[in-house]
Amino acid sequence: MRVLAALSGGVDSAVAAARAVDAGHDVVGVHMALSRTPAQQRTGSRGCCSIEDAGDARRAADVLGIPYYVWDMSERFERTVVADFLAEYAAGRTPNPCVRCNEHVKFAALLDKALALGFDAVCTGHYARVVAHDDGRRELHRAADAAKDQSYVLAVMGPERLARSLFPLGDAPSKSHVRAEAAARGLSVSAKPDSYDICFVADGDTQGFLRDRLGSQPGDVVDETGAVVGTHDGAYAYTVGQRRGLALGRPAPDGRPRYVLSVEPVQRRVVVGPAERLEVARVTADEAVWYGAVPAPGTACTVQVRAHGAPVAARVRAADDGTVTVDVAAGTGTGTDGGPAGTAGCGEGAGLRGVAAGQSLVLYDGTRVVGQGTVRATVSPAGLADARAHA
Repeated sequence: MRVLAALSGGVDSAVAAARAVDAGHDVVGVHMALSRTPAQQRTGSRGCCSIEDAGDARRAADVLGIPYYVWDMSERFERTVVADFLAEYAAGRTPNPCVRCNEHVKFAALLDKALALGFDAVCTGHYARVVAHDDGRRELHRAADAAKDQSYVLAVMGPERLARSLFPLGDAPSKSHVRAEAAARGLSVSAKPDSYDICFVADGDTQGFLRDRLGSQPGDVVDETGAVVGTHDGAYAYTVGQRRGLALGRPAPDGRPRYVLSVEPVQRRVVVGPAERLEVARVTADEAVWYGAVPAPGTACTVQVRAHGAPVAARVRAADDGTVTVDVAAGTGTGTDGGPAGTAGCGEGAGLRGVAAGQSLVLYDGTRVVGQGTVRATVSPAGLADARAHA
């Protein structure tokens, strides 16, 4: 096959391209320039779109002996990823920019351009497995290395684009194994640290980035009774489940930590309360993407609402309008602290806590991705019990 290998400048994409060459494919490397001012992107290990990364990608292509090009995707990236990021936070939701980048850039703009140029597939360094069946069906599965699994952020791509995608690292036992392979191949990126956080937030200060783009919008932080317990410079800088960075002027009467329960951008208000108020019994998502037949009402599955969150048992109901509702297993969750904007807080245990609108909801059957949607609403255990009582 003619394969276009997306070279980010990191070790994963370089080894993935190398494996595609080993498999006998006709491989061409391409680096996506996602910023018109790349010097402002993160350097060293902290980004994936800097000038330094473009140079590392070129050197990897030279070692592999494949053609190399740089494609300017900056306008598409700004319009579909950065603009969405800002709009979602401004609306009080919590977006995942990596999900949107995969949806609109890597497996839409990049893949569409590749197909138009006569390529058969796009190869990336994502950690996920594709299982192909004799009848032509292709399934998206979790990677062999659970710690590096990226099926969550890939689920939005859908079955048609999955059919044109290669993930050669899906069966890699560990990141250290991939680094060792890169070193053995003479790839200079073998020891390059991983990139973290949001690539277009140059200094890692997400709140500062939002404030620069959205401006100062001061308001109150209130408790569940409406009493003012603090102030903020922009409700958009907070996310449901967040604990750290609240700077509350008045402690809770019982002395327990407070978490963000809701963000109300129109009122410029952030509501805080105890951890148990973050418990979620039902999640509704829209824009559903399904891999195969839509599951029958009541089908058992596991759901995941964060890139590295624990899967939680649930039952699913899909509607004809593209919405999907999952009732999660009863439980209290483990409750880890949430950070500033960009990291919804409170981890999962037996149930879910701190689920924010805008997050990606991914459904699994074992390791297989069943479907994906974008969270739009949640219902607490008490709210669900009340609804059932009046049904």
